[in-house]
Parts: sequence; C-alpha cells; structure tokens
Amino acid sequence: MKFVTVFLRYDYGDKNRGDSLEYRNWYLGLKELGVDVFPFWYDEYLRNNKKQELQRDVKSFVDGVNPDLVFFILMKNEFSFETLDYLKNRYVTVNWFCDDQWRFDSFTRFFAPYFSICLTTDKFAISKYKGIGCDRVFLVPPASFMLDKNIDFDNIDYEFDVSFVGGWSRYRQWVINKLLKHGIHVECFGSGWGNGRVSFERMAEIFKTSRVNLNISNSVSFDIRFVFSGVKNFGFFMKHMLYEGGGKFAEQIKGRNFEIPSLGGFQLTNYVPGLEDYLTIGEEVATYSSVDELALKIKYYLEDEYGVLERKEIMVNGYKRALEDDFTFTHRLKEIFKKTGIKL
Repeated sequence: MKFVTVFLRYDYGDKNRGDSLEYRNWYLGLKELGVDVFPFWYDEYLRNNKKQELQRDVKSFVDGVNPDLVFFILMKNEFSFETLDYLKNRYVTVNWFCDDQWRFDSFTRFFAPYFSICLTTDKFAISKYKGIGCDRVFLVPPASFMLDKNIDFDNIDYEFDVSFVGGWSRYRQWVINKLLKHGIHVECFGSGWGNGRVSFERMAEIFKTSRVNLNISNSVSFDIRFVFSGVKNFGFFMKHMLYEGGGKFAEQIKGRNFEIPSLGGFQLTNYVPGLEDYLTIGEEVATYSSVDELALKIKYYLEDEYGVLERKEIMVNGYKRALEDDFTFTHRLKEIFKKTGIKL
C-alpha cells in the first residue's frame, strides 16, 4: 500500500513550535504499521502564502506517486475545492475533521463532500454528515502519542502536586488564578505560559510525576465571573458571541484525555460529552463542572485520607483501561482501516 500524507511537518507550520501532531501521531503511526508513506509537507506554502503554487504542486506530487490513499488533516482552506475534487476523482482521499464540535457548520460542511472518506472526533456530528450526503463517515477520537507499558506505581518520584499542559487562553488563565486564591498552585506548561512548550518526552514525564493532572476546557466559558472579570475577557466573550462560527462554544474530547492515563497519570478534567464512552467517570477518570468544584476536588485528592486512596485507584484503573483499549494513534489507525475496509 502506498499512502500520501498531506500534513504540516511542524506545529502550525512553525519549526520553532516543534513537531506537529500530524507528524508525531499520524505519520509515524503509519510508518510503524509498515505503510509505504510519501509525505507532502506544506509548511513552506503556508508560511509564504503560496496557495496557488500549493494547488499545483500537491496535484503533481500525488500524481507522481499514484497512491492507494491520500490522507489529509486540513487546518483551514489551504486547499481549493477544485484541487480536492481533482484528487477525489482519481484516488481515495481521507480527511480527519478534528474540530467538528465547534467547526462543522462554519467549515466541515463545505469541505466534507470533497473527500471519499471523512473521519470525525464528534459522534454527534455523524448525522450532520449524512444530512449533507457524506455517508462514508467514521468516528475516530483523538489518541495518545505513546503508551508506557512499564509503570511502577509504588515507586513514582512525584515532581508536582498539580500540573497543566496545554496552550494559554484567557479562560484557562482565569481558572489558574482562581485556584491560586484557594491556595492551589498549578505548574503550567505550553505555549503562552511562563514555562513554555515542552517536548513530548518531557510531557510524558510530567503526566507521570504529577499527583493531579488537570485538563482545562479551551471553549468559551459562560461563567459570569469570567465574563465580567476584566475588559479584555468581556471583549473576548462578546467577539465570539457576535461572530457566527467564530467561537469554541462546544466542549470537545482532546488527546489529553487519552494521553494522561496512557502515561500513568491521574486525570482531573472538565466534563466533555462522550468522555464516558472511553473512560468510566469516577472510576477511571475524575471530572469537574465548575472552578469551585475543581478547587474542592483538588484539595480532596491531595489532602483527604480517603481522597488520596481514591486518586491512586482512579489513576491505576485509568491506566489499565488505556492498556486494555490501546489509546495510541497506531491503534486508531488500525481501527480506521478496519472500519473503512482499507487493507494494508
């Protein structure tokens, strides 16, 4: 089997941000499965605004390989409808739409018909695809970039009480500030935070050596305390309210939900519809619904005798579930091939 992958090599096309998830997860996952992969990296075209050249070159590249499948992960409108239609009429084309929870109406519904197969992370969007005539749509949730199969839970040398790994946002900063007022310090890593971005290897270590790993929503919060906590926060909220398709109003399952248990960490996450399809809430993952509940649960899991025992039990159960179901992207790829009938 010959696959062409049309991905960004670096995160958002910026080499300074490190490897992209497309490279780390999908490209390397395909290589691990023994697929003959021909990558078309389009970072340079994106950086230099060479959209016209991109259309010409991607068609020429794919035709030169003559692959069995062309795998896209679109960001925006990098590729024209004419280009996508040209490729679909000659090859099996696939795109993973990973933001359907908040971008289906403003993005996906326009591009989905130009692919042979559509992959979505949102089970609630399946009927929407069928409504626009896309019958070959399959649910493929995010996954973990690795699975640590050798964790000794009795000998973990903890580095942090509470940590968070993810990009900075106004809402996330507000949550961190609220927790600090409750006497809870959270060590934050990622673009926009003081500690900056970390490697995938360092991220894995943080998950394992943090007593509590937070997963904080990146959607627009309707908590009135956040909305009126400052002029910029109010402006941010109104901007998303007034512009159609401009806001992340729906929660979505993230890779973090699978990465933390796969690497032996205890996860305390905001509730996301569909999370219970992959992890048993209260047994394999802990959730919260407000910043006040979050503060309460952090203190419970760190300071209460029964809370500490419960935290350790949830941590181990989540890890066992990750092992049993295999939360890695390599396994997700196997599921894709099985569901779509694509044979390696």
